[in-house]
Amino acid sequence: MFGLGPQEMIFILFIALLLFGPKKLPELGRSIGKAIREFKKATSEIEKEVNIGIKEIQQAVNLEDHEQK
Repeated sequence: MFGLGPQEMIFILFIALLLFGPKKLPELGRSIGKAIREFKKATSEIEKEVNIGIKEIQQAVNLEDHEQK
């Protein structure tokens, strides 16, 4: 995950525990998880729109090719 090994992940979690405390850490994790889900959702929607646009352009080009023949 992100090129981090288990030792780096443990170190990051330890620092987060020191900074935010054990009470805030689950809330922070949920917030980060929600943000990542929203980002992935937005990314997939953008990718879907781009693919639709590409297909429309390909269809237009194919129609022009058939009209020229």
